[in-house]
Amino acid sequence: MKLTKPRLALICGILCISIFPILIKLKLAPGLISAFYRMFFAVLLLLPYVIITKSFQLPKTKFLLLAVLCGVLFSSDVAVWNIAIQDSSATQASLLTNLSPLWVGIGSFFFLKIRPATNFWIGTVVSLFGMVTLVGFSFFMELDFNQAFLFAVLSGILYSIYLLISKNVLSEVDVLSFMTISLLASSVYLGILCYALDQPFTGFSNTGWFVLVLQAVICQLCAWLSISYATQHMRATRVSLSLLSQAVITSILAWLFLEEQITLQMVFGGIILLLGIRITFYDKTISLKRLFSKD
Repeated sequence: MKLTKPRLALICGILCISIFPILIKLKLAPGLISAFYRMFFAVLLLLPYVIITKSFQLPKTKFLLLAVLCGVLFSSDVAVWNIAIQDSSATQASLLTNLSPLWVGIGSFFFLKIRPATNFWIGTVVSLFGMVTLVGFSFFMELDFNQAFLFAVLSGILYSIYLLISKNVLSEVDVLSFMTISLLASSVYLGILCYALDQPFTGFSNTGWFVLVLQAVICQLCAWLSISYATQHMRATRVSLSLLSQAVITSILAWLFLEEQITLQMVFGGIILLLGIRITFYDKTISLKRLFSKD
């Protein structure tokens, strides 16, 4: 597989967002306010740069509104995902949220008039099977179809809509301008939401503030500048499915820093998941007949 700049950017973005669950598990700030400061600090750091370098370009009204919508969608995804985690478990919320590649494939077919290749659907099935193996089959026996379940599914749908719309916007708007607009919209939206829900904006420890800034720099700016660049130059279906690999990297980081156990089943599931992602990057179309042929 030839590593082009968009693919390298995607790998960099995945590595950056993989540390986010580790930082959240430290529980140094409430989940919702943590999401707000992730956006707020990121835009505070990005704004001076785009102003000084004059790299911000105001897009046409249509794409300006779509970029704002992307900010609201991304914020809604984070907010709903946090609620799902608080009301159930991170495992259930993460698994259901990661159904997003399926929604992206369906959305691409109906709204972008792009018919995903056979490779995508094969890769999606293989990757989701790998994700299920990573989590554990017994986990599904304990699924609770309550509000948290619906919110986790909604999170995946919101995220897929964000990817599809951002793909459209990034075809006309440069990455820095898009990120600036969407981050401003996200900050305002989450700020209002946190205020309405009486979330604490202060009172964190020095370590807590450091982690909030770290989330903004690594998990938001570095990650989503890279992923937005990849989205601009790659198929949204490939990007969405590739983001599943963060589960594997997060598991390794949790083992290194949080002393969480890695079982043989998790290793096997991770390998299957990565294999599914690899299938989507295979240049030639995979024939289902050839795939299951004994020849």
